[in-house]
Amino acid sequence: MTLIHHTDTRRTETPSGVMTTLASPTQGDTGQALWHVRIHPGIAGPVHTIDAEQIWTVLTGQLTIALDDTTIAAAEGDTVVLRANATRQVVAGDDGFTAIVTGPAGSRARTPGSDEAVVPPWIA
Repeated sequence: MTLIHHTDTRRTETPSGVMTTLASPTQGDTGQALWHVRIHPGIAGPVHTIDAEQIWTVLTGQLTIALDDTTIAAAEGDTVVLRANATRQVVAGDDGFTAIVTGPAGSRARTPGSDEAVVPPWIA
């Protein structure tokens, strides 16, 4: 069993918002990653893919996710399962949103037209 104290979480700030890593291989020797997302009001994240399934549970606010040819609206209390390799873009509602997200540790993100896939720091 591993205990990860609040003071040991890792905060990553991007132009879109703040991701706080709660558990990952570099914090607790786990095969899963768990992080808290806070996205600023009206912000659209980058269009990208992730090579693994992710599960997002909205804690506050609302968001829309363009997922391939579908648009999903989610609000407080909703959970969205995003399939691996789907092209996605997350857009915050007028008040922004917070969510808890989990997925396999080491998952790689890729933007359209890029040959390079990277592990986002909140998943590492």
